[in-house]
Amino acid sequence: MTTAFYSDERCFWHGGGNYAFTLPTGGLVQPGGGLPESPETKRRLKNLLDVTGLLREMETRTAPEATWAEMARVHPETYLQAFKAASDAGGGELGLRTPFGRGGFEIAALSAGLATAALRAVLTGEAANAYALSRPPGHHCLPDFPNGFCLLNNIGIAIRAARAEGRLGRVAVVDWDVHHGNGTEAVFWDDPDTLTLSLHQDRNYPLDTGGLEARGGDRAPGSNLNLPLPPGCGHAAYLHAFDRVVLPALHRFRPDAIIVACGYDASAVDPLGRMLLTAETFRLMTRRVKQAAADLCDGRLLLVHEGGYSEVHVPFCGHAVLEELSGSAIRAPDPLAATLEKRQPDARFDAFAKAWIDEAAVTLGL
Repeated sequence: MTTAFYSDERCFWHGGGNYAFTLPTGGLVQPGGGLPESPETKRRLKNLLDVTGLLREMETRTAPEATWAEMARVHPETYLQAFKAASDAGGGELGLRTPFGRGGFEIAALSAGLATAALRAVLTGEAANAYALSRPPGHHCLPDFPNGFCLLNNIGIAIRAARAEGRLGRVAVVDWDVHHGNGTEAVFWDDPDTLTLSLHQDRNYPLDTGGLEARGGDRAPGSNLNLPLPPGCGHAAYLHAFDRVVLPALHRFRPDAIIVACGYDASAVDPLGRMLLTAETFRLMTRRVKQAAADLCDGRLLLVHEGGYSEVHVPFCGHAVLEELSGSAIRAPDPLAATLEKRQPDARFDAFAKAWIDEAAVTLGL
């Protein structure tokens, strides 16, 4: 079996309209630039995979749109109806920073469909593991309120579909996007069979979620773990967070499958984060979670693409992840590696960050 890689050109056609960075244009905000969540980071990742030949070592697939019934297991009918109506009427914005054009509903359903099909392939044994190049992303989308570029909760829809088919019991979602995975947290807040674990920059986005104290609902205490990290954390701190928090939490929970909300916006050159990760960091985090899947759940592992807004660096970070996921010998050396190594925090900051993580681990009971 090989790694299955799910993508669809139509996902690159999702558009947000007249924005400049994260602000709607008008008044003193000049037009130009567009949203950071553009198709180029994802398209350039796929292009790099094609140029290096790594794409040909994986099984490339597409998938149908998620069905209305699949989406309705996460999102209320009223939300889906409003989204579909606005999409048919030419687009709009139903939440915070979630603009879309005509046909945006169908593209979002396709993005969720890629994640759903990829999880199914992993659970049925059709693939050793899988990667879904989903766009628009999903980890910020609440059941009834889209935000942070996310219009449907792709991972939530995939999990609920797999359970409806009787294929999935306990599942762990590890979110290493630089922003708190508030949508996935909300979907599974009261679900004791789903562990949601988010590593994120403290008080980045959203500003009011992601604290250590958010541990799950009354029916699922301890099922949600947040690890907010101070801005400036780099390679060593993230690997320490994995070894001190993520891996112990996975081994304690013992899931039947692991899903990674795979954002690349903790990259050192991302415009929406203030972390200092390198392509090698993403490689080694993938290595750790892949080994955890092998130890705990027969290797059942899915990565679903989330954020990441550096057109230059995302392709190399993503390539490193997929090299590790697929076990390929093909390499795409990070052209920023030498510079980013020099930009890593010094020993004093690393000691501070590791102490922060150790203290959080104790608070989380790990």
